[in-house]
Amino acid sequence: MRARGWFVHGLALLGAAATLAPLFWMLSASFMAPGEASLQPPPWLPAHPTLEHYRALFTRLDLARNFLNSAVITVSATVLSVLINAAAGYALAKLAFPGRERLFRAIASALVIPGQVGMLPLFLLVRELGLVNTWAAVLLPYLASVFGMFLIRQYVLGLPDDLLAAARVDGAGELRIFFSIVLPSIRPVLSALATFTFLTAWNDFLWPLIVLTDARRYTLPVALANLAGEHVQDAELMMAGAVLTVLPVVVVFLFFQRALERGILAGSVRG
Repeated sequence: MRARGWFVHGLALLGAAATLAPLFWMLSASFMAPGEASLQPPPWLPAHPTLEHYRALFTRLDLARNFLNSAVITVSATVLSVLINAAAGYALAKLAFPGRERLFRAIASALVIPGQVGMLPLFLLVRELGLVNTWAAVLLPYLASVFGMFLIRQYVLGLPDDLLAAARVDGAGELRIFFSIVLPSIRPVLSALATFTFLTAWNDFLWPLIVLTDARRYTLPVALANLAGEHVQDAELMMAGAVLTVLPVVVVFLFFQRALERGILAGSVRG
């Protein structure tokens, strides 16, 4: 049994090393001198570490604007998604209205439709609304997420009906019940949804590429893709840009990892 345990742990460590090795080299290459990452074989560590590529990204290439664009869009998408999907999930779980179950089944059926399929009709809608090349167009897909509504509904179903009924008897309106009772009671699943939305919005490339036409409004992934076309030979500069893109995602995931796991598991158990 001990030998089997060592074997399993060895495989786990090997898998972790294979996963982390590219990330380590990306970080290391971002500090290498120009041309050093293209040597054969490529070195694992920079001979003379330099911050030249990071300075170039924020001065010569003005990537700070794109970083700020991504930050504003991602934070806005996260806050709005949590509020709107929480309200929709609560309504689908606890508010009685005609056709509620049919509506939920129709919404849940959209989970099987790939997101790329809906991009064309969504773009046509955005164009008719005159929102092309605006941040509102980028935010639109996150405002009402099928996954978010489904996740929160499954969790809210576990809230006691007696608790909500008692609040109504005491004269509390639906808005007060939602903000004072429901939201505090579903904090774990809200944290999970917020983390998931943040990671998705920050890494999103295709939709911002479609709806944004002004380079000054580009998010960081779109700006880096254009940068790769202009500086395809500058591997060290590309690695520095990749580090800037990955670092916030890694920090947020590590910080909220437990909340994400706890929220998803709690939602599945209650559902």
